[in-house]
Amino acid sequence: MLERYAQDLASLAARGRLRALAPRAGVDFASNDYLALAESPELGAAVTAALARGVPVGAGGSRLLRGNHPEHEALEEEAARFFGAESALYFSAGFAANEALLSTVPQRHDLILYDALAHASAHEGMRLARAPNARFPHNDVGAAEDAIRSWREKGGRGNIWIVVESLYSMDGDKAPLDDLSALAAKNDAFLLIDEAHATGVYGPHGRGLAARFEGAENVISLHTCGKAMGVVGGLLCLPRTLRDFMINRGRPFIFATAPSPLIAACVRAALTIVAAADDRRAELLSRIDFAGAELRRLCAIEPSGSQIQPVIVGADVRATTLASRMQAHGYDLRAIRPPTVPDGSARLRIALTLHASRDDVARMIAHLGEALAGLER
Repeated sequence: MLERYAQDLASLAARGRLRALAPRAGVDFASNDYLALAESPELGAAVTAALARGVPVGAGGSRLLRGNHPEHEALEEEAARFFGAESALYFSAGFAANEALLSTVPQRHDLILYDALAHASAHEGMRLARAPNARFPHNDVGAAEDAIRSWREKGGRGNIWIVVESLYSMDGDKAPLDDLSALAAKNDAFLLIDEAHATGVYGPHGRGLAARFEGAENVISLHTCGKAMGVVGGLLCLPRTLRDFMINRGRPFIFATAPSPLIAACVRAALTIVAAADDRRAELLSRIDFAGAELRRLCAIEPSGSQIQPVIVGADVRATTLASRMQAHGYDLRAIRPPTVPDGSARLRIALTLHASRDDVARMIAHLGEALAGLER
């Protein structure tokens, strides 16, 4: 009964793609806890205070049954106000929010047009969606416009949903949001912006790279709570009509047990912390600039300009070998392989966080330069 699964695992191992859970070890260059809030005293105090005032750990049911808690509603109201949206809806994870959105809102005669590097959660939502989808090359707004024109010429008359990330999770580059917003406006299209890796780090008070577009009738944004915010969950910020539609039609929302009210209270506290975290953001941006200069100097790598820096080495085994050598020096760096990234682009993904000091960054990049040189021998 288990033979075919064992064969599949053996095939992954033969290609250098077998994955396994590994404990935390070494200086953090792997997590998305960019502002080092996940283990912070501030969030610990928020949990203690919420428990003291009687906030429960579990919801006990879906939001449409008895699971809807005042902490959920308070969080959604505060999130909408903070991000500048008409309304917000909280999910237990960013993946679940993206999946729910794309499997629910686009309708049968619509078109979902997505960036080639869109996250796996978007792909899962599109797999379940009623609407067909089409891909455009990464950050190529002209190609997206051509795809819209072609679809219209072939008789497409529904809504268009343009799906992008503001900061891409494996390449660390930013979307041309001004051009994408103009494209959406020109074509009466919706713009779905995944802010997962920008929330907390960029924009006024950490509101993200798409902050200036929030609140528009055709804009939906996703702010995940488990990265720079240090907690867990996903907040969809969207027009109230679409929020109500999600509540009535979104199966991942309707049939799931509601997120923990205790965690919702913690996310509320994280919003306040993030809003006042200009010093943390400034320090992180300073380390990003420093790392970029060192990568150029010691590794001949062009920096991404963000806290996510890929080191693309091509073959899977080269990535795993490089990761092992860096881990032996005491750095938590992981190999990223297909299908997470395209074939032939296996890499290390360096994540810069406030857990790693400037000295840690300098030592890591020096060792990286040596390891890359050794990889070529």
